[in-house]
Parts: sequence; structure tokens; C-alpha cells
Amino acid sequence: MAKKAAKGSVKPKNHNFPKLHNAAWYDAARYGAAWPGVTDGVVGGMVGKENPGTDSRIEGIDLDVMIDLTAAAEIDGVKFDGIDLLLALPHFDIDHPEEAAKRLAEKCSAKNLQVGTVAAPLREETGGGGAMGDTAARKRFLDQIKKTCTAAKAMRDQGIRPNGCIRIDTAATVEEWKNDPEANQKKIAATFTEACEIAADFDEVLACEGDVCRGGVHSWRRARQILELVDRPQTLGFQADMARTVFYLLGYNAPEDRLLPENFDGTDTPAFDAAYKRMAGALRHWTVDFHVARRDTNDANDKWDIPYYAGFWLKDEDGLTKRFNHICWDGRLPPNAVATDPQTWNDVLAAMIAVRNQYGWK
Repeated sequence: MAKKAAKGSVKPKNHNFPKLHNAAWYDAARYGAAWPGVTDGVVGGMVGKENPGTDSRIEGIDLDVMIDLTAAAEIDGVKFDGIDLLLALPHFDIDHPEEAAKRLAEKCSAKNLQVGTVAAPLREETGGGGAMGDTAARKRFLDQIKKTCTAAKAMRDQGIRPNGCIRIDTAATVEEWKNDPEANQKKIAATFTEACEIAADFDEVLACEGDVCRGGVHSWRRARQILELVDRPQTLGFQADMARTVFYLLGYNAPEDRLLPENFDGTDTPAFDAAYKRMAGALRHWTVDFHVARRDTNDANDKWDIPYYAGFWLKDEDGLTKRFNHICWDGRLPPNAVATDPQTWNDVLAAMIAVRNQYGWK
């Protein structure tokens, strides 16, 4: 029997695009899916984390569990259409992509789920290297891009991945980047350009994650600069998380690019909206992959108006952008007790439906 939406959610409309995906990288916490050093209480708790003063990592959740939880969620007959995931062990062996894709296809098909955007394992602990590193590091970065493209093609061949991008980042810290900012921007752009050549051979699109903890894309201005330096809009775009990009407004790791006052406490909504509009306006044209999210993972009653702020990314002065065929939830690693509660994913699905109700299409 279909479960009911959480209080305050909207009854589904007759839209079937964009497709609704859940994030399935909760079992990859050891990879660093959380944000080291970004703690609770930033601007009056405007963006929440689990453990104040820690790197906020959680114990991993098995991929099969996440698939089951995703497939079980249902609101008035509407279910998740698929998952996005990181292509790294233990759930995907990128060195044996055909075998891994076949196993994943069997799991997802059995639950009537597709795969969308896949994240390339680019950091050293998963076999990669920094995009602005030495020759050997950059080679490892590009090797992982090629492996990810091969795996992504294998998933398409298995018939489970009709939509989505390959998500990348710079695999570099802000501290490393600050040693020589302009030279490092050029290195990153050169590496990304080579990555585009690889992706184009597989007919894939790369989506660069906007992340304040990754050197070179740690501010909205620097992220756009990289995209412009590469200038391959058909092959490289921006991956926007509607909550994570709030850190861009605050100038976290890039105070020179902050769009809100230093002592902003989160209470001035017009000022926040104006800053958010400016940031989204600078990056929306480049956005090829989008994450719906709460500001505070722990607070299901967070006052953040998800559909309203999603609209800054999903429409422009000409109307709906329709630049991608699926959107994904990425509420950032809730505690395991929350992440394994089926009601959590009904609430998440309700939020996703509310976004599609306003910005979807048939």
C-alpha cells in the first residue's frame, strides 16, 4: 500500500521528468563523503552537520540496504526512479567494470531502479590523484576518469543508465591550492581538458562538483573560472547542491568571494535570497547535475524551503531550464539511525516530489 507523504508535502502532479534519484554513497563514508573541518553552527546553523567540531563521518551503510530503502519509499503511488552512486569498493570494482556493472544491473533491475550520475573515485585513497598534482598524480586522475567512463558505458550497455553525468572534483585541498593559486588553476584546467577528451570519446558529460573543501572550485567564482578556462560546455559542466553551495555565500575557504556579510546570522532573508540568486545566476548556465537537499541533515523540520530555493537553479528568466533529466537527493550523511529508518526516505521522496511538482514536465 502506498505510504502517505510527510506533513506539509504536496500531492504528486502528473510530471514524469525530471526523474527522482536517491544518493547511494552512504556506504562510502571512509572515502570522505563528509566535509572534513566543516562543522555545525556555521552562520547560526544555516548549514548543519552531525557532530560539531569533528569531520562528521559516519559508519558506512551497505549498498544493498540503501537500494532496499530507496525502492521501498513510496508517496501516493510515486517511487524513486533510481540512484546515483560512487564507483568505488566495496560496492563497485572499477577495475572490473563489466562484471561490476552486471552485478549492479541485477540488483537495481530487481528493484525497478536505474542508475544516473556516477562519481569517479579520484582521490589517492581510491587510486586517483590530484588534478593539479605532479605528472604521476595527474596521470592517476585521468586513468580513473577513463575507468569510470568505461564503467559508465558498461552500465548503459546493461540498460540501467539512460541518464546522468560523471561527477568529478579536483581531488586537491584548498591548502595545497593556495601555494600558487593562478598556476594551480591553469593546471586544473589543463587536466580537466584532458579529462574532457576522454569523456567525449565515451559520449559522457563531466559534472564538476561545487565543494568548498576542494582546491580550485572552493568558491563560486573559482568554480566558474575553471569552467570558463576549459570552455567545453558540451562536455564539462557544474554539479550544484542547493544546500552545499550555501558555503559559497559565506566565503568559507574563500573570504574574498563571500556574498554575505562576515557576521551574517541567517535572519536577513532578503539579503540571503539576493546572494543566493547572484551565485545561482553565475553558475546555473553551467549546471548539468543537481542535488536537492536540506540545510540541516538532522532536522526534518528545517525551515529551508526546498522547492523555493531549488527554483534558483531549475529556472531562469526564460522559464524551466530542463538541462538534466534527473535530480538527486543528497542530504549529506545523516546518522545511521536516521538513514536506516524507512520514514526518512518517505520524507525525502516527498521533498523531491514537491520540487518536481513546481519545476517538472511531462
